[in-house]
Order: sequence, then structure tokens, then C-alpha cells
Amino acid sequence: MSQPAYIAAANLVRIFRSEDVETFALQGLDLTVQQGEMVALIGPSGAGKSTFLNLLSALDRPDAGTLYVGGVDIVAASDRQRAEYRRSQVGFLWQQTTRNLIPGLTARENVALPALLAGIRPNDAYASADELLMAVEMADHRHRDPLRMSGGQQQRIAIATALGCKPPLLLADEPTGEVDWASAERILALLQRLRREYALTIVLVTHDTRVAEAADRTVAIRDGRTSSERGTDDVETVVVDAAGRLQIPGDLLQRVGLGSRATVTAVDGGILVRPWSPAVHRSAAEDQS
Repeated sequence: MSQPAYIAAANLVRIFRSEDVETFALQGLDLTVQQGEMVALIGPSGAGKSTFLNLLSALDRPDAGTLYVGGVDIVAASDRQRAEYRRSQVGFLWQQTTRNLIPGLTARENVALPALLAGIRPNDAYASADELLMAVEMADHRHRDPLRMSGGQQQRIAIATALGCKPPLLLADEPTGEVDWASAERILALLQRLRREYALTIVLVTHDTRVAEAADRTVAIRDGRTSSERGTDDVETVVVDAAGRLQIPGDLLQRVGLGSRATVTAVDGGILVRPWSPAVHRSAAEDQS
């Protein structure tokens, strides 16, 4: 029997309202992630990637749809339950590294802070911080101010801080966006190692295809919906949502000349989708007759 998905999102809708303007950030997004997976979300700016991360972290609520993470109903949870979820079940790595770090605190104090705020005894919180700093190879810098470190070193401290309460889920918004590629490669290797050591499920947002290639699965989001997926086998899979809709990648649409209308025909083993034309329409009608 297959295990239920660790993350199960169905028909998520998020609308942002400003005066008389409504902006649909998510328009029925569907996505499942298995425990222990590393999934990269890609897509153009405004597609809904960061909005989805905010829903996963319980920093925001959807306007419609369902979202379960580790068996927790994120939509129906009370404010207190959502706060407890954020404190113990999820770590968030912001694009701007300094958003993860408190000025004036040492690296060790930054990493220990989430556990201290969660009510963990100081001795245990600092022992855990030392362990995490060793895991990100920054133990020798634990008494330094991370804001005086290099970008790559700051990001390592930020990762350790995000894992301060040993959450099972790590969310990362452009985790390599502020470092050079050499540093980015080291950060990605570190995330892979931490995933194994701490049994993490990782969902990250990126615009860099090289970063996406490090994940088990790449999910493209277009117009607020999941449109396609690509795994380590490099086979692209088009996502069909609960309403039967599918989004075909734009480059493929252009390649086959598929416009705003198409014909759909059942064939052995699948469905044939072809550009609509009067001739094709007449042929399909004759076949049916």
C-alpha cells in the first residue's frame, strides 16, 4: 500500500484584493510531495510560487482548496495550531539571507533562538545549535556575527537557523539567489546532505535551471496552476488537475501549432490532442458517424 503524500494540495486558490482590484495568485493549484523528496518550483515571476510557499508555511491562508502537510489540515487549523505548526513543523529560508538572521546575535545565538522561543531549555537549545553549526560546517564561527561573514557563510548560518527546531519540512525561496555559482553548488550539496541526515522534505523556489536540476522533481507553475513536472529521468509530465484541465508547455504548443482550440480523440492507450481546423473537425465527425 502506497504511503499518503506528505504534502497534498488540491485546487488551491489565493486572491489578493486591493481596493476594487482582484489578483489571482493561485487559480486551482494541485501538487503532492512525498516525504523525503526535494522538489523545485519554477515559473515566471508572478506565477504563484512564493504565494504557495507562504501557504505551506502557514503564514497565509488560501481562499479555497485544501492543503495537508504531514497530516495537518493547514486550512482548517486554528491560529494557535498554525503557530505551533510554524514553530515545530516547518523551517523557512528566505531569499534575503539577512531576513533569517538577527543583528547583534552571534551565529550560535541565532541558531538557538528558534528553539528558545519554542520553550526548549537553554542548555538543550544551545547543544542543538552547536550540532547544527557543525552540520553546516560553521562550528568554528559560532561566536562570530554572521552579518560580518561572506554571503555563502551567511547562507549556511541561515540554513542552520531555519532548522533550529529540527522541523521535518524546509521551505526555501531562491536559496542561492544572492551567491555566486560556486557557492550555490556548495549550498545545494549541503541541502542534499542535510536532507539525508535529518530526514527532511524540501520545497524550494528558483529561477535557475541549474538549481532545479539538483532536485528530485521540478514542478513548473504557470498562471497560478501546476502545469508540468520533470523528474530525474528528464521526462516531462503534464499535470492534469481535479477538473480535468491540463496545461501544455508554451514551447510545445508553438512547436505543433496548437492555438486556442484543439480536437481531443481517444486512441489506444491514450488521448490524441491535435490543432483544430475545419478539415480535422469534419474528419472527426465523419469517423463518429
